[in-house]
Amino acid sequence: MNTVLSQFLIGVPTATAIWSLLLVLALTGLAVLVARPERDQATEVTPVVPPPDAPPPVADLRRYAGEVAVAAAGAAQTARRHRAAWLAAQDTLERAWQAYDEAETTARRFVGAGALPSPRTPRTPAEYAGRERWLHQEAVAAHWRGELSVERLRDVFAHRDGWDPRRHPVEHEVMLARAVREDRRAAYRAAAWRERVAWRDAELAAEAARSLAAEAYAATQRVRPDRVPRPRTAASAATLPTRATRWHPARVG
Repeated sequence: MNTVLSQFLIGVPTATAIWSLLLVLALTGLAVLVARPERDQATEVTPVVPPPDAPPPVADLRRYAGEVAVAAAGAAQTARRHRAAWLAAQDTLERAWQAYDEAETTARRFVGAGALPSPRTPRTPAEYAGRERWLHQEAVAAHWRGELSVERLRDVFAHRDGWDPRRHPVEHEVMLARAVREDRRAAYRAAAWRERVAWRDAELAAEAARSLAAEAYAATQRVRPDRVPRPRTAASAATLPTRATRWHPARVG
């Protein structure tokens, strides 16, 4: 009995030491498990967000500069095309004015013709047929010369709007001169309207070309700020000359 008790008393400190060691190891492991999420969270890599005022990447700048350069080249070509169209419209307007001026001068020669009596000729069917034939020939010739519109020619052949084939050729000549003047005046006004429209389109196209050229230069300078020479003009190819003011004398009658 004493031997068993003595062995128990000797084994108690050993068991106590073993249990104490196990308890320390368990507490250490628990502390490690509790502390690990904090360490993992602390070591996570936070993505770097560029500040709002940071410049865009160089690749984006180059792509944008290329797109703007293509747009600027297209705008310059469009401006040149509109400028050529305006110059052509200006030439057409000048020719229309000269034609109207000539027709006005011709018509003015017959200003007092209405007060003069018509020449006396025999009023026979042959005479009237000859007058009608002369009127038709002169009207067709004026139409082929570009002096008489097709609408006016139809009126002549349909004997509308005062075109009486029985009138004397002198009266027909006066009427033709006035009709040519009216048609050329209408053509001049139409040409003036087209010239104004062409001028406006050319001016807008030139302004768009200059704006895109300036933007293309700025975009290229952002990519290579030290190697881009400043252009002398924003869009030299699309520069539109100042519209010349033409003075035309007023016409009465």
